[in-house]
Amino acid sequence: MFGHSNQPDLHVLVLRDADVIAAQVRWALEEASPEERPGLERAAAIVEEAAAASDAELRTRWVRERAAAAGIDGSYDSVHVIKALREAAPGLSLLQAVQLAKEAEAARSAG
Repeated sequence: MFGHSNQPDLHVLVLRDADVIAAQVRWALEEASPEERPGLERAAAIVEEAAAASDAELRTRWVRERAAAAGIDGSYDSVHVIKALREAAPGLSLLQAVQLAKEAEAARSAG
């Protein structure tokens, strides 16, 4: 087919604000008392770990959370999960929901 690829692009925006949070935690760490430092150092490590997550990991986490919120336990690429994704994000197309669900199921099977 002309103008069509076998792998349609997944147009899902992944929002990241971990860099802003990391900056705030680092600022708090600079101002922290000795008693506060261990907790803030741990918080900084957690934020850095979260910031290192790939877009695919974030999309998979989103699918997993939507499935859990809908009370669905099982395969992420089921019709019920796809329906839950589209209800959670009304602008999500059927194709996008299917791609997200398949990606999440592949990640679960691999890990």
